[in-house]
Amino acid sequence: MTLKKNDDIRLEITTLTNQGSGLGRFNDEVVFVDSAVPGDILDVHIIKVSKNYAIGKINKVIKPSKNRIVSDCDVSTRCGGCAYRHMKYDAELLEKKKYVGDVLQRIGGVAVQPEEILSIEKPEAYRNKALIPVGLDEKGNVVTGFYSRKTHRIIDCDNCKLQMEEFSPIIKAVKRYILENPVTIYDEKTHKGLIRHIYLRRGRNTGDIMVCLVVNGDNIPSKQKLIDLLTATDENIKSIVLNVNREKTNVVLGTQTITLWGEDTIEDILCGLRFRISPLSFYQVNPEGTELLYKRAKEYAELKDGDILLDMYCGAGTIGLSMADKAKEIIGVEIIPEAIENAKENASLNGIENTRFICADASGAAKELLSEGIKPDVVVLDPPRKGCSKDVIDAVAGMNPQRIVYVSCDAASLSRDCALFREVGYEVTKVTAVDMFPRTIHVETVCLLSRKDK
Repeated sequence: MTLKKNDDIRLEITTLTNQGSGLGRFNDEVVFVDSAVPGDILDVHIIKVSKNYAIGKINKVIKPSKNRIVSDCDVSTRCGGCAYRHMKYDAELLEKKKYVGDVLQRIGGVAVQPEEILSIEKPEAYRNKALIPVGLDEKGNVVTGFYSRKTHRIIDCDNCKLQMEEFSPIIKAVKRYILENPVTIYDEKTHKGLIRHIYLRRGRNTGDIMVCLVVNGDNIPSKQKLIDLLTATDENIKSIVLNVNREKTNVVLGTQTITLWGEDTIEDILCGLRFRISPLSFYQVNPEGTELLYKRAKEYAELKDGDILLDMYCGAGTIGLSMADKAKEIIGVEIIPEAIENAKENASLNGIENTRFICADASGAAKELLSEGIKPDVVVLDPPRKGCSKDVIDAVAGMNPQRIVYVSCDAASLSRDCALFREVGYEVTKVTAVDMFPRTIHVETVCLLSRKDK
């Protein structure tokens, strides 16, 4: 590298990385710049140089891209959440669609171009779940907000524009409770203190709200004062609970919950079905986007009345249950026992009887079903971010389903798995990117893999 730290350069941004940084080339040397937009011409100050690239920060925007806008959030450049708040939303969608197509081709060898990207009408206030870290600033003041990118330093913010508007007054009420009562704040370094996180969930279509405090203990002082403050803040609060997390870990939630007031769960309606949500239940954070995703997955599945659908990594059963009206039988598989119980409850809650849920890992369940002679016509895969193991891919292919619908939150692991599925007889025939997380770097993808003719 000829560039050195503290150099000042003129740079044109040509593309974006998958982390939302702008990328430009100075004398054929790659330079990454946060908060940049393709088409920007910038004066950039170099803050880091490595063997193959440099990192710079914007000194001045000389000529803004046609897609640059002024961020409407005071903390967006410091918070680790919104990477695209300075960019027009239409341009963000095009970048995400392009990224999915590029990664599928580069890693997976998939030549199929993504269909039009799906997105919600208004990319604001969509998050029905908030995990708010609580800490102290350098002056000892209580702060609640979000971690600065790549750090554990909390940026104080009570009114995130991605979260449902009802959350802001609740966060302020909890902060008031902390300030007015003998409540200590958890310190990651010393492992002392009580309050770790504020955890909120809301049913978009029911309005039900759950307030959960994640604590380093199993009780809180003056809990009635907290209950009184919260119930006076929003009449839709149906559940106030504690989540116990005494571990020295970055994992937010512990495994034990204690109900302080109201119900143990709340409910929401998704795809016309009612779902019961506990503090530990997996439930997509963007309900409107989820309905778009599930509708497209259902279209790709092409289920007929006599078909058997295997829903791998089924969680609380939401995807499979949303397709139950089109299939003979839904078989859900999940390794987490609590999630399987939630799935059974959700099936019962909606009067859906053509379901069966198995608590096992994906490859083990596939082998069990094969031994029973059960061969699904369609398999839905919605694995964790790391994707599927080779054992799962081989087991699914061994069942010889006509179609595989693969839902992924990471295009890179999806691409790797699509290449592995090609080796066992399945080709990607359709792809759709779904913007489940507007203004952030994340994008969901749904692929249809069809069995090749033998």
